[in-house]
Amino acid sequence: MRLSAHDASFLYGETTSGPMHATAVLVLEGHLSFQQVFDFFAARIHLAPRLRQKVAYVPFNVAHPKWVDDPDFDLSIHLLPHKVPPGTTLNEALDIAMKLGEPLLDRSRPLWLFYVLENVEDKTLVVQISHHAFVDGATAVAMSTVLTDAESDAEPPEPPEPWNPQPVPSDMTLWQEAIREQAQNTVSAFQRGLPSMEITGKVAALMARMAQPVMLAPWNAGAVGPQRRLEPLNYTLDEFKQLRKAIGGTMNDIALTAVVEGVARYMAHKGENTQGRQLRLMCPVNVRDENDDPLDMSGNKVSGMFPILDASPKPITERFDEVKAEMEGLKERDEAETMAYLQEVQPPIPPMAMTATRGVGTAFDPTLLAARIPAPILPNTGNRPQQAGFNFTFTNVMGPPWTQYIAGHEVLNSYAALMLSGNLGLGTSLASFNGIMTFSFTVDPRLLPDVEVLRDYVAEAFSELQALAETSGNLGSE
Repeated sequence: MRLSAHDASFLYGETTSGPMHATAVLVLEGHLSFQQVFDFFAARIHLAPRLRQKVAYVPFNVAHPKWVDDPDFDLSIHLLPHKVPPGTTLNEALDIAMKLGEPLLDRSRPLWLFYVLENVEDKTLVVQISHHAFVDGATAVAMSTVLTDAESDAEPPEPPEPWNPQPVPSDMTLWQEAIREQAQNTVSAFQRGLPSMEITGKVAALMARMAQPVMLAPWNAGAVGPQRRLEPLNYTLDEFKQLRKAIGGTMNDIALTAVVEGVARYMAHKGENTQGRQLRLMCPVNVRDENDDPLDMSGNKVSGMFPILDASPKPITERFDEVKAEMEGLKERDEAETMAYLQEVQPPIPPMAMTATRGVGTAFDPTLLAARIPAPILPNTGNRPQQAGFNFTFTNVMGPPWTQYIAGHEVLNSYAALMLSGNLGLGTSLASFNGIMTFSFTVDPRLLPDVEVLRDYVAEAFSELQALAETSGNLGSE
């Protein structure tokens, strides 16, 4: 199967400083040996066939790569042990996990790696590094349901049939397929009708909103480097449900209120000029049809909404009302659907123009120097210029509501580190996992060196939402 233009863009846009993979950290109760985890996944790897496939590039890059079986697939290359000093704390282990996730993945192999961190204090960590070219949030959640058990004493799956990989197509075959598909795509493009006036109007409105300048936040004031830090903030699902019942809105509205207000207060703390300025966020939206099976691994199916919100701190009631109104307006204007339409009809990325990106991660990597010698950070003069684009990502990933087990050990929580690239030195997420709601803040420590301060401001804003709920008289009521 050929990568879509969207999927291929994650390969083309990758740099040494901005790997296009996400890093998830599963926290398991108790101590497991590497061999226990290895044997567990070895018995289940066949349930997610894409894990044994790699990308095959087309000669002269005349088309996007395609997925092919890796005839040399070896689980021991992708599932690796990593012992840490005995007694390593969870926070220390998260820092180690981020270091493991910093290098680029080897594009000559399937685009994923798992590490098993042994010796963590009372726990075992499984670090999952997966390229965005083949996995998005919904796919990652679906994949986790087949690579884990729902019961501690679950029977192992039926042994797989012997794996017989399809031969890797020859360069000539890859080239001929690509030329034939391009001819078919050209015909399809001419057959596509003109957009309706309604769609045209929505596209124009979206383009006008995207053209609005937003402030240059401190984590946008320079190019992202290769280092990463992850800072989590945990709550319970019940706390979110009680807040939603007491003050209305959605759980996403509640989370977004805490994050944006926390960000605004952090910038005020840093002496940033936010007066009259705005932030623009990118909120990914899963646009899979309800009948789609995420495990078919047919590529990313993600659009996005781009809320624009005040950058200055404000009372929590005002912030919540602002967020709720903005998100309701975006939904009424079908912004996610409009963005998905634009992705579908946009002029295709010319693969031949992306030929140089095939050198990323090799000895001829054109992005290596920028990673080693990053450009200077624009200092805070009290009046930084504004920018186009967006300031950071906020994504909301709902995991399975049941307990998961690996080799009979409960998965206590899951932390997700987002991709950072360009001048996006901050990524935020909210993930639900087995009754736990976790905010995760992924940062480039060069651009945002005190992420724990940002975390505390988000926690402060969340506490104020809880206090607001208490005054409503509905907190905890059924």
